[in-house]
Amino acid sequence: MEEHETAATLSPRELELRRRNRLARLVLAGFIFTFVIARILVIFIMAGKLPPALFFHVKGTHVHHLNYGIFLLSISGALLLFTSPKGHYLSVVAVIYSIGLGLTFDEFGMWLHLGGLYWQRASYDAVVTIAAVLGLIAYGSTIRKWRPHHIITAIALVLALAAFAVVLTRSMKWADRSFGPKLYEVEVSGPS
Repeated sequence: MEEHETAATLSPRELELRRRNRLARLVLAGFIFTFVIARILVIFIMAGKLPPALFFHVKGTHVHHLNYGIFLLSISGALLLFTSPKGHYLSVVAVIYSIGLGLTFDEFGMWLHLGGLYWQRASYDAVVTIAAVLGLIAYGSTIRKWRPHHIITAIALVLALAAFAVVLTRSMKWADRSFGPKLYEVEVSGPS
């Protein structure tokens, strides 16, 4: 809160908006952190830098980490519905939710296409989309409070995002040509 604003001077609506934004920032951070850690661990396991025993198997079937994410999303949903957590407990549920979201959408391409390789573009697209939405919720102001400088900033942001999309598409194609064959080779030859 700004120095001149205290909980006593803010309306209940403003307090709720700030609580929501704080939770969205927490979910965004946990989501990105989980996605990055999951990718790093999978790369290390497939490259033989970590033991393949870290991949969990049940009767010969590899249990992908999206399943852990589904369970965490289910747990956080049940906690929100049946316990109505407040304060610190709500933050804990937000962290559980963010980890589940990160684990599940890290393998979005696999569940979208019902299989295939781990390195699917759809997973990255889903993660970027979810992170962008969470970022808007966490850091965006309400449209009713927008002033001309907000509109100018939004237009500049849209133009910057369009330019970023062009550069990202080109760089992803370059990365696929440069690193794709090695990543696919590691996945095919790595532990299952």
